[in-house]
Amino acid sequence: MRAFELADGLALAVYKGTATFPREEMFGLTSQLRRAAVSIASNIVEGCARHSEADYLRFLDMAYGSAREVEYQLSLAHRLGFLPDDAHRDLASQATETSKVLNGLIRSLRR
Repeated sequence: MRAFELADGLALAVYKGTATFPREEMFGLTSQLRRAAVSIASNIVEGCARHSEADYLRFLDMAYGSAREVEYQLSLAHRLGFLPDDAHRDLASQATETSKVLNGLIRSLRR
């Protein structure tokens, strides 16, 4: 499934991208960003394991919320100087694509 593949790739990229964040951010923005990124793929997987479409949609909604959270946190990290322009551009692009695909999936299932 494309949404999961994008979310999984984003989680890996976020882990790599946050590896150079300041040490004092280990339990702050670094941790928050990593958890939110992992949450996207995790909620997709958990939703797929549910036996009703309503449950599946609920977990996709949570995944979408986490994707939007990642978009904000990446912007914040960039504005704080933790992410250089090129890294921010790449990560933000991945996060936006993940959000768009998830939103499209959710909308198609609600029809």
